[in-house]
Amino acid sequence: MPLSADQIAVNYPTPTYRFRVSVGTEEMAFNAVSGLAMSYETIEYKDGLGGQFQMPGQRAAINISLKKGVIRGQGQFYEWINSISLNQVEKKDISISLTNDAGTGLFLTWNVVNAFPIKLTGLQCVQQ
Repeated sequence: MPLSADQIAVNYPTPTYRFRVSVGTEEMAFNAVSGLAMSYETIEYKDGLGGQFQMPGQRAAINISLKKGVIRGQGQFYEWINSISLNQVEKKDISISLTNDAGTGLFLTWNVVNAFPIKLTGLQCVQQ
């Protein structure tokens, strides 16, 4: 039996998470965020009696990817990545917030300190 779009939305809701990212005074929306993890390298030690031990080493670098986002015009984020030159970048604090499906309520917020952009991939759509 065919269902209408409204019936499908009620009976089979698709979970969608939205992320709100703030850089300075600019706020952007993203559909997916990955890399919000903290890990440490493992150092293995061997003693003279055949024993092996593992200890935590230095903290691994964190690379956060913001995917499927909407950045309006050439705002602060675009200027920030465009201003990078050899070994010179302005590091900024950013916040990444997970919102509800409607985008009105915040579930969780991550604050990232001393972040800098390394890549921006864009898709340009032309209306005819």
